[in-house]
Amino acid sequence: MRTYRYFLLLFWVGQPYSTFSTPLSQRTSVFPAKKRALELSGNSKNELNRSKRSWMWNQFFLLEEYTGSDYQYVGKLHSDQDRGDGSLKYILSGDGAGDLFIINENTGDIQATKRLDREEKPVYILRAQAINRRTGKPVEPESEFIIKIHDINDNEPIFTKEIYTATVPEMSDVGTFVVQVTATDADDPTYGNSAKVVYSILQGQPYFSVESETGIIKTALLNMDRENREQYQVVIQAKDMGGQMGGLSGTTTVNITLTDVNDNPPRFPQSTYQFNTPESSPPGTPIGRMKASDADVGENAAVAYSLTEGEGLDMFDVITDQETQEGIITVKKLLDFEKKKLYTLKVEASNPHVEPRFLYLGPFKDSATVRIMVEDVDEPPIFSKLAYILQIKEDAQINTTIGSVTAQDPDAARNPVKYSVDRHTDMDRIFNIDSGNGSIFTSKLLDRETLLWHNITVIATEINNPKQSSRVPLYIKVLDVNDNAPEFAEFYETFVCEKAKADQLIQTLRAVDKDDPYSGHQFTFSLAPEAASSSNFTIQDNKDNTAGILTRKNGYNRHEMSTYLLPVVISDNDYPVQSSTGTVTVRVCACDHHGNMQSCHAEALVHPTGLSTGALIAILLCIVTLLVTVVLFAALRRQRKKEPLIISKEDIRDNIVSYNDEGGGEEDTQAFDIGTLRNPEAIEDSKLRRDIVPEALFLPRRTPAARDNTDVRDFINQRVKENDTDPTAPPYDSLATYAYEGTGSVANSLSSLESVTTDGDQDYDYLSDWGPRFKKLADMYGGVDSDKDP
Repeated sequence: MRTYRYFLLLFWVGQPYSTFSTPLSQRTSVFPAKKRALELSGNSKNELNRSKRSWMWNQFFLLEEYTGSDYQYVGKLHSDQDRGDGSLKYILSGDGAGDLFIINENTGDIQATKRLDREEKPVYILRAQAINRRTGKPVEPESEFIIKIHDINDNEPIFTKEIYTATVPEMSDVGTFVVQVTATDADDPTYGNSAKVVYSILQGQPYFSVESETGIIKTALLNMDRENREQYQVVIQAKDMGGQMGGLSGTTTVNITLTDVNDNPPRFPQSTYQFNTPESSPPGTPIGRMKASDADVGENAAVAYSLTEGEGLDMFDVITDQETQEGIITVKKLLDFEKKKLYTLKVEASNPHVEPRFLYLGPFKDSATVRIMVEDVDEPPIFSKLAYILQIKEDAQINTTIGSVTAQDPDAARNPVKYSVDRHTDMDRIFNIDSGNGSIFTSKLLDRETLLWHNITVIATEINNPKQSSRVPLYIKVLDVNDNAPEFAEFYETFVCEKAKADQLIQTLRAVDKDDPYSGHQFTFSLAPEAASSSNFTIQDNKDNTAGILTRKNGYNRHEMSTYLLPVVISDNDYPVQSSTGTVTVRVCACDHHGNMQSCHAEALVHPTGLSTGALIAILLCIVTLLVTVVLFAALRRQRKKEPLIISKEDIRDNIVSYNDEGGGEEDTQAFDIGTLRNPEAIEDSKLRRDIVPEALFLPRRTPAARDNTDVRDFINQRVKENDTDPTAPPYDSLATYAYEGTGSVANSLSSLESVTTDGDQDYDYLSDWGPRFKKLADMYGGVDSDKDP
């Protein structure tokens, strides 16, 4: 007979909550073929029997944020095979097993070791099993159960933004949407009212209101004026538990700005303005500024100014400064003090952007009166036109009159005026002007093809007051005459195949002409008379300023004639007729059956497949020439290194020669002998210069010894002259030392050290002849001599 076993699972949840269980669907994949229902009893000690065996688990709730000092009791796991002798061992696995949830392996009691937060993890899935402690084999199949954390209201609502920023137009109607705020609550929205949020306004009444369920903020006061107050700070509260007592709450700040609408008209601060302007003010000169104030901002504060009435509407204008919103009164026409001294105008300021719903507030414009006083000044001459345009043909002769300009003094004095050309605008002095009547005439020949327009400036100056002058631009257009012959548009060099047929087109010709006739270019092409009868080609004029070269016969022989020079006459259709003769080079070439050139007798054309033989030869010649040039240059450089430092004594340029020769010190006896400079008489005949290697060997020149009484200056001059004429001497920027000690004084040496080296006694009687200054010496040496006498 088969024995059946079962588990008894008991769960307890701490007061005041009871443990609830609801049956789950049976798991057939892990159970035996025969199933039995498990019956649970809370505190029953009677052993339960069952007819079928199966795991039937419940969903259990555990209170979050448990604050007790002991572990929170979850439930008890028990098997009908447990005899109380410790032979069974209960094992718990799954989410948090061994850490958050522990089980007494002997009794099956399950406890929670830490405070649980539903917002961190709301559900834990665990697996329970009972095994034989001795064999380690399970006595019941493993199955899982769920512990769901029961929510409490431990999270306050949190707004998605700490600070909201919103705008709403001023003067909006009540109930106008401003912004919607949103707060979220981390508590369980499916359990109780912990996550049910209600909105209310704490600050910002009576200007704004908020819908309690949606968080939509609306205007609550009519005609809120931005000009009175622009910024509002509203504090909104979100409270859970449906707003009931004990609910948690959070707040946010909403900064609301009233945006501007055009509800204020412009206003002038004064009703009358007065400005002064001299009569010499040119058109466009600003006279004065006036500004109408508008309490609005931005586009709504834009002001447009206009002249509505007055006696100077055609003399003045008003423009709007877009940056400062000021009206600028400007001169529209030239003023004349002698004709009118005072003008009265009316200026109107208005808003270009008006909202119809605010028209009831009144007209959105204002006006002011402007008085303009014209001041008298000494005015410069005024030309009859602002600019002059004259025309002249390019074949006009020198001193041909083109036209004239006229200017006069606008003042009552009517001072006489003289004319001149600003030479900065006519540097080549092509034109001139009669200073008295303003007639313009040419002073040089013109060429339209060189310069079509001449832009010069004419100056009119008062004779009595040269400071008063005015200028006017003068534009002179050079008209075309037919003085240029047409010519080929490009250099034409073509070829004809040896097997060409008669009347075959081999080249199309085009022509250009520097002239610009009124009716356009019309060119005609023809063969030169001398070639018309004997030519092997004909010219076909296409009547569209192009012509074609056609063959006259069948077949050409490049061995008989390799090149044809075809003279073509090009004529225009203008008066007088101009013509020129251009030459077209036609080469006879061998071609394939498609008519493509293969080879010519003289390879002057560029073959489509590469460079011609002539071009390759030219390139090779250039390369050879370049190599020869480099070799010659290197040879010359090598030869220059062997030449003397100074080839001619006429060359007085500064030359710096680096010898790169370091002396050997006092032990070096092969270097320059400084003793030669100190003692000219000690020059050795066999010593040569070692600083250069001359091409020719110059024998050392014996320098005559200086005379005993030679002056130092004469000695130096002599040595300088010798070095200047010596081709092997150092360069001019070399330092030559002429250390020289004279051959001795008349009195010879006075050293007593040298006297002791003499073999015999010296006679010092001559000291007595030198005068009283040497008397002491004569007595000293003379006395010694006397002592020696017997």
